[in-house]
Amino acid sequence: MNKVNLKVEQENLRLDRYLSQALAELSRSRIQQLIEQGNVQLNHQICNSKKTIVKQGDKISLEIPPPAPLELKPESIPLNILYEDDQILILNKPAGLVVHPAPGHPDGTLVNAVLAHCPNLPGIGGVQRPGIVHRLDKDTTGAIAIAKTELAHQHLQAQLKAKTARREYLGIVYGAPSQSDGTVNLPIGRHPVDRKKMAVVPVEKGGREAITHWQIKERLGNFTLMQFQLETGRTHQIRVHSTHIGHPIVGDPVYGSGRSLKVNLTGQALHAWRLKLIHPISQEWMEFCAPLPEEFTKLLTVLQKRVAFT
Repeated sequence: MNKVNLKVEQENLRLDRYLSQALAELSRSRIQQLIEQGNVQLNHQICNSKKTIVKQGDKISLEIPPPAPLELKPESIPLNILYEDDQILILNKPAGLVVHPAPGHPDGTLVNAVLAHCPNLPGIGGVQRPGIVHRLDKDTTGAIAIAKTELAHQHLQAQLKAKTARREYLGIVYGAPSQSDGTVNLPIGRHPVDRKKMAVVPVEKGGREAITHWQIKERLGNFTLMQFQLETGRTHQIRVHSTHIGHPIVGDPVYGSGRSLKVNLTGQALHAWRLKLIHPISQEWMEFCAPLPEEFTKLLTVLQKRVAFT
């Protein structure tokens, strides 16, 4: 049990707001949870109300219980680590690996693997777990950031919300766009008929803002190597937007054309290539590049050879 003692030097602040300013490593929701659970004393009396106004000279005592173990089991699954310190973990995710446990995938996920790799996580929200800041689809490969502390989790989430963190992808699509670059700004929501799919859906019908910037990296005859930059992070965003503009990702089993290229692919030819973010402690910009997987490189080589011989 970690105990923190504070003496208030500012007046007329709500208890939860004061504590969130004084203890930057804890999220506001975590502080509110601690107050509700009776872990905060104001002038030696337990205070369960987050709205209580604190005054100059008040004494606050806060007990932070050790993180509760997560019910998920650590699993020894190999990880391709691009970078790691005591705050963040940057991985190059392979195709076929689900990021987070969900119905149909209760184990064998990236989270299970990280729990085994980091057995002494300090915890997020009072639970000993890694912080999933953004996700990659099961068969999308590449760079993914994992927060190891509550401070890192807050910081990285804020960067994504403020659009300061940059996520760039490489994908091979069907067809040849007439322009060299462009932006797709169309809301995405659950497909109105097939609930397992996402689709371009008007905001008034439940769609959420989704912005994808794209540019051509290499023209490959009837195929194109594209670079995508996400401004938002909706489920299946690049895959839905690419299909909507008539250039689905090659090998996409859900939104693709179904055409065979005679190259075996685990899933869609989409790779989270580059990730730029500000380190939560040093405040320095960091950039991570995830090497292309073998399947992607092989497909690219086959298409380049086809173009060379035409």
